[in-house]
Amino acid sequence: MSERSTCTCATALLCLLLIGGTSAAAASTPLPHDAQQGQLIAATTAPGSIVHLGEREVRVGADGHFVFGIERDAPPELTITIRRTNGKTEQHRIAVVQRDYRIERVDGLPQHTVTPDPELAKRIAEEQARVAAARKRDDDRNDYLSGFVRPAQGRISGVYGSQRIDNGVPKSPHYGLDIAVPTGTPVKAPANGVVSFVATNLVLTGGTVLIDHGRGLTSSFLHLSRVDVNVGDRVKQGEVFAAAGATGRASGPHVHWGFNWFDVRLDPALLPGR
Repeated sequence: MSERSTCTCATALLCLLLIGGTSAAAASTPLPHDAQQGQLIAATTAPGSIVHLGEREVRVGADGHFVFGIERDAPPELTITIRRTNGKTEQHRIAVVQRDYRIERVDGLPQHTVTPDPELAKRIAEEQARVAAARKRDDDRNDYLSGFVRPAQGRISGVYGSQRIDNGVPKSPHYGLDIAVPTGTPVKAPANGVVSFVATNLVLTGGTVLIDHGRGLTSSFLHLSRVDVNVGDRVKQGEVFAAAGATGRASGPHVHWGFNWFDVRLDPALLPGR
């Protein structure tokens, strides 16, 4: 029988990061009994083990660290399968806390970004494909282990998972945390990382920066008025790399902080802080 973390759901990730950061060589794999939709899970196992989340293989680092994310609409239970180098296989079941997502109505957006014509829609699809490609990066780095800080301080004007009604038109859920701040407010890196994508004029997201924290984890920052970094730059936690704005499809100046495990969109509000 495998060891389990005794952390509560609200503090599970921080506890796992602390455990994982000091026990990379341990054979046990601390995993929570439960977690929320949109939550990041981090743990360790014996180096060389093979880990699957359902049918999806999860990369295990040379130090035994691994991470995965629970998507917005994940079912009530997930199964993690771990096959160790000695051939032994273990299964861990995580009960997924189902969340109620609010409906958010946003008016005053540029209408051409809400109902684009065919030519603009094609451009939007191409731009989003470029962003998706950047999120496939899979570095064997542990920058996420130091925890995260808010990229800016201000009123929370938008939350993860909410169903968006933009200018009266139902759109995709909102995948991020919006922090209302004046244009020009410094935006800080929430954790160490490498800049993996930069653009200044995307149709939907305007000034856009992605910071890769290792193992498929990326922070995305949208609607920026200024970008001070280039692809490949190394940034440190707390370092200013851009300025807030209202570029792209935005009704006012704010910092949009999104967080992904590859293509799985997670809730920045659930990330462990320092």
